[in-house]
Amino acid sequence: MKTFSALGVYGTSVISALVAQNTQGVAAIHHLPPAFVTAQLDTLFDDVRFDAVKIGMLGTAGVVAAVAAAVRRHRPAFIVLDPVMVSTSGDQLLAGDALAALREELLPVVDLVTPNLAEAAALLGEHEASNEKEALGQLERPRRLCPGVLITGGHLGGAESVDLLLVDGTITRLRAPRVPTRNTHGTGCTLSAAIAALRPQRPDWVGAVADAKYYLTGALLTADALEVGHGPVHHLHALWPRGA
Repeated sequence: MKTFSALGVYGTSVISALVAQNTQGVAAIHHLPPAFVTAQLDTLFDDVRFDAVKIGMLGTAGVVAAVAAAVRRHRPAFIVLDPVMVSTSGDQLLAGDALAALREELLPVVDLVTPNLAEAAALLGEHEASNEKEALGQLERPRRLCPGVLITGGHLGGAESVDLLLVDGTITRLRAPRVPTRNTHGTGCTLSAAIAALRPQRPDWVGAVADAKYYLTGALLTADALEVGHGPVHHLHALWPRGA
């Protein structure tokens, strides 16, 4: 929601799970009934015009199926899926049976999926890529299920963070200097939210993803100023008074 506001759009939310979490890790997860998730979705779609949808943590196969059905029913213009499986702190956020549901029911109805290296490997049932060449090899295969794929390479190491985007049969490398900070909580969620916010404001996916990555880099560069535990990126860095 902070990302949406920072990038000039009004966001609404549907809660798929309740998480007891701080910057160190996840203490507990309470999964919501799929029927209640459906009720939230239908209530919002009956009232609000949606220019884009971002899907994040879903948790269970039942909720995955509910979200996929709602997407097919309401058909929003742009849909970005962040296949959240494991938190930044290493906690499991997706049930085992939900991975198959995610792959079979949700990927075919979204426009762009944004896995990190570990998530891409899990979706494909393969080992995690350890270099850019291996990541490129994995980039093409999820496209059989989803029109657009962005594999984020933040975990590869090196002086640059390189993300690989495949849309309309074209591969684009998006590079940014690696930011030396431990405050990286929520980077994947922030990036996917930024892409969803910017896609209706840009002529194509490449422009939306490039500007989303630029925004995330700024949020990482200013993250240390927040001093919030093993902290989050600074979503509102461009809006806060200088020095705040």
